[in-house]
Amino acid sequence: MAGTLYIVATPIGNLDDMPPRVAATFGAADFVAAEDTRVTMRLLNYLGLKKPMVSYYEHALQKGEGILRRIEAGESCALCSDAGMPCVSDPGEVIVRDALARGIKVVPVPAASACVTALAVSGQDTSRWVFEGFLPVNRKQKKERLAELLGEKRTVIFYEAPHKLRTTLDDLANAFGPERSITLCRELTKLHEEIWKTTLGEAQTHYAASEPRGEYVLVMAGAPVSAEPEAELTLEQAAQRALELTGQGFGPTAAAKAAAQGTPYSKSEIYKVLLTLQQRDPE
Repeated sequence: MAGTLYIVATPIGNLDDMPPRVAATFGAADFVAAEDTRVTMRLLNYLGLKKPMVSYYEHALQKGEGILRRIEAGESCALCSDAGMPCVSDPGEVIVRDALARGIKVVPVPAASACVTALAVSGQDTSRWVFEGFLPVNRKQKKERLAELLGEKRTVIFYEAPHKLRTTLDDLANAFGPERSITLCRELTKLHEEIWKTTLGEAQTHYAASEPRGEYVLVMAGAPVSAEPEAELTLEQAAQRALELTGQGFGPTAAAKAAAQGTPYSKSEIYKVLLTLQQRDPE
């Protein structure tokens, strides 16, 4: 009989948050699939366990074939990331998808998740939210992603590494305005945990003078809901909005999509008029 694929959450910082079921699952598994075997080795040493390990990050790029074959042969696998719930914004999602398609039993062993933990203490609206994870590294793709979020009214959650935080805060402030509320959660559950609710502009100023340290979860307020509905734009006015966005570095398609939000016009309608405006005023 085939074994089982256990999706095992690990503490996001403080090892005292380790649930007993997580430790028991690692103990019972035949092998461990880890994001980084060095990080998971320290965790297993803390638990007093020795287990065969493979890096699922490498295997996920090849559809996890080696891992899945071992499970189909009868072994049980505990799959974990470096911290938190694996397979969310993580290559492990490919392995889960393929395991389900092949009829392999997948069992969640939940614990802390950095995005939900940050949301709970952010002071932002928690009734509706959207998880964006890490923004694209490519500048063009990043601008297009932010353009898609211009009209997003739900709370938005991002992950960011310290060496990219300043650039990301600049990009967020340029896209959403310096007055947009944001909560920066740093080193959650660790010794130097910090939770700071502020504005994008204030965060820019602070980190221009202070070196970002640790991993960040950014919980940003959604677009404000207008007290009065905005007067309906004409198609040309909507296209003019798109033209202004192209002047900020957005591609024509992303600009048209962003400008179409909240209007009765489709992205393609605005795109056609945008091209006309660009030909009329190429500068």
